[in-house]
Amino acid sequence: MCGIVGIVGKYPVNQALYDGLTVLQHRGQDAAGIVTVDNKTLRLRKANGLVKDVFEARHMQRLSGNMGIGHVRYPTAGSASTAEAQPFYTNSPFGIALAHNGNLTNSEELKDELFRTARRHVNTNSDSEALLNAFAHELDIHADMHVNPDHIFRAVANLHRKIRGGYAVVAVVIGHGLVAFRDPNGIRPLVMGKRETALGTEYMVASESVALDADGFTVLRDIAPGEAVYITEDGQLFSQQCAENPSYAPCIFEYVYFARPDSTIDNVSVYASRVAMGKKLGEKIKKEWAHLDIDVVIPIPETSNDAALQIAHELGLPYRQGYVKNRYIGRTFIMPGQGERKKSVKRKLNAIWQEFKGKNVLLVDDSIVRGTTSEQIIDMAREAGAKKVYFASAAPEIRFPNVYGIDMPSANELIAHGHDVESICKIIGADGLIFQSLEDLVDAVRSQNPELKRFETSVFDGVYVTNDIDQAYLNRLDAQRNEASKRKKEAELSASLELHNEGN
Repeated sequence: MCGIVGIVGKYPVNQALYDGLTVLQHRGQDAAGIVTVDNKTLRLRKANGLVKDVFEARHMQRLSGNMGIGHVRYPTAGSASTAEAQPFYTNSPFGIALAHNGNLTNSEELKDELFRTARRHVNTNSDSEALLNAFAHELDIHADMHVNPDHIFRAVANLHRKIRGGYAVVAVVIGHGLVAFRDPNGIRPLVMGKRETALGTEYMVASESVALDADGFTVLRDIAPGEAVYITEDGQLFSQQCAENPSYAPCIFEYVYFARPDSTIDNVSVYASRVAMGKKLGEKIKKEWAHLDIDVVIPIPETSNDAALQIAHELGLPYRQGYVKNRYIGRTFIMPGQGERKKSVKRKLNAIWQEFKGKNVLLVDDSIVRGTTSEQIIDMAREAGAKKVYFASAAPEIRFPNVYGIDMPSANELIAHGHDVESICKIIGADGLIFQSLEDLVDAVRSQNPELKRFETSVFDGVYVTNDIDQAYLNRLDAQRNEASKRKKEAELSASLELHNEGN
């Protein structure tokens, strides 16, 4: 999962891009990058780390220009090396920089085709670099020395025919303008806004509306599935549907977990959708667990807070913040055993024993993935003196891997894969476990925008909306993730040994 921003302004955009990325930091903490266009020259800074650490004053001063894009990265199947930080750049045609949120499901075939037909070499494992070269090749075919909107839209239309998966893209073309487009199913989010200045209208696109809010832009609308938007350097806005059969199927996990609650995506308030999830789940708990003597409802911070508060309201029970989250924890590079992994959870969360001692507690989380964290949090509740610990998930059982840009484990690492609710309950050590139904989850989100008829829900039901995923693909993806994880562990071990040697 990543976050992207793009701005065409009347004034320097470096600070606005930085501020936009800062409020999208939750979408990726591994790397950050900004490209600006100044006097037909690209100014680039990207590196591993958080936004506040990647961009120092000297970098910001170099990022001059009134047009630019930015990216925060969380790796999926690729590695976490600086070489795969975004934006990516190619010098032909014109000079293009591109940033991308999502995952292409046919990236290997695309790379092979690019080499055979266009003699373009993709230098990293990133599908974003392949996407950049594919877009550049299409633009090279259709454009002459001057790019017009029709050139852009034909290039994006051809690109939609060649690539598959979930993707939201923002790119700058030197001397011409900014391009933004979204996959034909609208899996990954992309929103557009504007603000008026003394010199004229400025435009911004971003993964979430909260980035527009932070920079003082007014939301215009979501970019539609399959649609492309082209904004010239002087601020002319053009848009066109470029997909042959677009259909709305946004990723429902954005509302469950990824997006900030103060964002609106596809005309759905993330906050309101989570409150609706809590209402649905509260009604289910009241119906199926009426016999339980629950004393208090406690969320596992922070994405479950809104749902948990509504659950407490539905049940007529007190809502309490029983866990304190440490927001300043550093990265734990090596956790060789289960003991160290448990310590890492305790470094992130600490229980307030007064809210647990002698009580039957209902813990609420947004979802359960591997189950190891849930197990440890339940243990913490018991250590704090809870008599009974019940557990509720605002999302259904996650049984299948994600292929559209979410770094989710392979199926055999998911606790719900091959287990029923009773078995999961025993594994995590709860006295009772209840999941939201998929029907209720969809209804909760759709209640905010009835025009959304379908969602991307593959992690729950194994139905992949692009219709190109089979077991062979999942096996290849699993192998890629295992290899990437192995390389990352080797790199972390090497870094740890270097620090140890320096210390001696």
